[in-house]
Amino acid sequence: MATLPLLPQHDSRPRLIGIARLAAEGETLREGHNVEYFSLPTRSILNRCVSKRELPFEWAINPYRGCEFACKYCYARYTHEFMEMHDGVDFERKIFVKEHAAKLLRQELRKVKAGEDIAIGTATDPYQPAERRYQITRGILEELTRHRGLRIGIVTKSNLVLRDVELLREIGRFSRVFVSLTITTLDVELARILEPRAPRPDLRMDAVRQLNLAGVSCGVNCAPVLPGITDSLTNLESVVSAAAAAKAKNIFANTLFLKPCSAAVFLPFLQEKFPQLVASYKQRYDGRAFLPTAYTKRVSEMMTALRRKHGFGNRPRRDRYEDYAMQEERLADDQMRLF
Repeated sequence: MATLPLLPQHDSRPRLIGIARLAAEGETLREGHNVEYFSLPTRSILNRCVSKRELPFEWAINPYRGCEFACKYCYARYTHEFMEMHDGVDFERKIFVKEHAAKLLRQELRKVKAGEDIAIGTATDPYQPAERRYQITRGILEELTRHRGLRIGIVTKSNLVLRDVELLREIGRFSRVFVSLTITTLDVELARILEPRAPRPDLRMDAVRQLNLAGVSCGVNCAPVLPGITDSLTNLESVVSAAAAAKAKNIFANTLFLKPCSAAVFLPFLQEKFPQLVASYKQRYDGRAFLPTAYTKRVSEMMTALRRKHGFGNRPRRDRYEDYAMQEERLADDQMRLF
């Protein structure tokens, strides 16, 4: 198999070190849909979350680096920069498959203390297309079935999670497990524009229904909310109403977080698809990654009212990890340090 070459000794650029060197040494596994897959030698799969903020989990697992779903707003593009890949599009075109993940996890789980939460999929989708072939996430779940007393949370945009419903049920016999399906809109055409290679939103919502019917607790993450695109009351209520019908345990939303690496992809996309919004976005995000407090407060108040209207206010939370969906975008800066 062809390999990505290391920089030659005489190259004037700095030698690659750490994760950048490991990525450069990865073997090409296959190509398809303008996507390349590489093996990634991995020293650790369970990453401790160190942050000054109060995170709803202590540990993170990301089975892959990069994500083929190509969501135009994705904040995690920054993680490829650790591998000296500074073109934001590389995040969706160069997917790194972590080697020996389950074996590493078996060795590392001893570090997890009682009551600590493990989040799967904080900066990559664990059920992206690569998972059908490489089954890194499945291997991780199989390992988790061998342990007791864990607290596991999974975030995904894919109904492929249904493949593992029996494993999730088995984990749930002796540990807590919660799945969160990200659904930003039920408009299929709009979703195809925003999240080109992710499964249709109706398939994701059906996965919410099927997981809960199977006894696997599942909620909906309506994030990020995009100003002028998905922030209308009509759009948000359609998602909340469908989530209630699917018996989702909860639903949360948060607004768009836009770091420079993400803006480099998102703003040209906006110019092409929503040119009338470009000026307002540049004004809103001028010198900042987060939207002004007044806007986020308005979205929060809408969601609070919609949750109450559709019965979510009376549904008890079973696990603090369920708060993750609400905080996902705002915690992105801290999550990037996990890579």
